[in-house]
Amino acid sequence: MSRLYGDPIEVWVRDGRPVRFVWRDRLYVVRQILDHWVVAREWWKTSAADPGERRFWRVEAQSGTYELRYDTATDAWLLLRAWD
Repeated sequence: MSRLYGDPIEVWVRDGRPVRFVWRDRLYVVRQILDHWVVAREWWKTSAADPGERRFWRVEAQSGTYELRYDTATDAWLLLRAWD
């Protein structure tokens, strides 16, 4: 079963991929990336400086599976979902 959160997180990236993140004052180390996809925003909300993408990663960390999202427009990360 999964739960939705939408909490801001701090993420460390290597080669464009998340390798660890802090959520609710706890450090999580990414063991494996299970899935990755990109969703483009509506064309009228994009610019040359910002392609308007949201990049998603489903990752396995030491204590479960998590879905992370990076928004190129805001340069912000969210933890969207966690699986028990």
